Amino acid sequence: MIDIRQTENLKLFASIPLTIYKGDPFFVPQLIAEEVKLIDEKNNPFYKNAQRKLFIAYKNGKIAGRIAAIVNKAHNKAHNDKIGFFGFFESVDDFEVAKSLFKKAEEYLRVQKMDYIRGPMNPSMNDTCGILIKGFFQEPVFMMPYNRKYYIDLLEKNGFKKDKDLLAFYVSTVNKPKGKLDKIAEYVQRKHGITLRSFSKKNFDREIETIHYLYSKAWENNWGFVAPTLDEFKYGTEDFKTLVPEELVIMAEKEGKPCGFAAIVPDFNQALKKLNGKITPLNALKALYLMKKIDNYRLITLGVLPEYRKIGVDLLLYIKSFDVVGKRKGRGGELSWTLEDNDAINKPIKKMNVEHYKTYRIYGKPL
Repeated sequence: MIDIRQTENLKLFASIPLTIYKGDPFFVPQLIAEEVKLIDEKNNPFYKNAQRKLFIAYKNGKIAGRIAAIVNKAHNKAHNDKIGFFGFFESVDDFEVAKSLFKKAEEYLRVQKMDYIRGPMNPSMNDTCGILIKGFFQEPVFMMPYNRKYYIDLLEKNGFKKDKDLLAFYVSTVNKPKGKLDKIAEYVQRKHGITLRSFSKKNFDREIETIHYLYSKAWENNWGFVAPTLDEFKYGTEDFKTLVPEELVIMAEKEGKPCGFAAIVPDFNQALKKLNGKITPLNALKALYLMKKIDNYRLITLGVLPEYRKIGVDLLLYIKSFDVVGKRKGRGGELSWTLEDNDAINKPIKKMNVEHYKTYRIYGKPL
């Protein structure tokens, strides 16, 4: 018997992946406290312009899955549509469980007068999103989703079809581009007067405001994108001050004016893998030790203002990212994610000796 219950027990909802993926060698438990922040309507400023309902599936009295139904008012206003979203979807390998969860989410979105459902968004494209469809036999990097292969069937047999694919690339520091690209980079800096510098934590708030501006402008015409408010952006980056070293955020300037940036984060999943979703007084020292051992990274975002594109700023940021990770003795990292049809960003990436090793899919269907 399948029972779907609405819940506001945020810790319970956030901890469900620990049950679904128990024993999975590739699953990395995220910190429960951080997952709660994503669904916390009272404190997460995302929900000033959105609303959500949380549902848990029980089968024979045992937890079997979860889903969130999300109405993103900012998205619908920006794109002039009536798209509702689902997110945080997890399920055991059981079509009826998944069907029951999707049915509940769809019912809620219809009541909210939505005419289409898209996802997963956890809770938006500015957070984790997509279902893994390629690259199952390795662990995910930090802030990228993971799911088992049967999830594809659970969605497609419930009528969902592809809306857009997201690409993830892997690059090793030993494959740093040399020769021609380095000469091009030197030429770009000399001809266009582009300078690069590290993020300044002394001016943290001002720097975050600058990055928020660059991020919002660089992505504003991308498929499905909705710029986060400054409050949302600060909420999502508040841990960067203590966890991300200054040199991992690279600012590009032309004549003293910001024109682009790149943000790299250590692959904290290498540490989280062994913490089972919690940092406690008992494992805090272990967590610190594991953090120091991280040797993998993720280029989480790179953006250039439209008026400064096609002059090589992106190339400079990529090459500098190689240098920064190499100096930290990193073995490499993931560049993720990019839209499958964003040739302006994918073509330069493919010149960097990278491997397209994972693909994520955003699904949708009419309601």
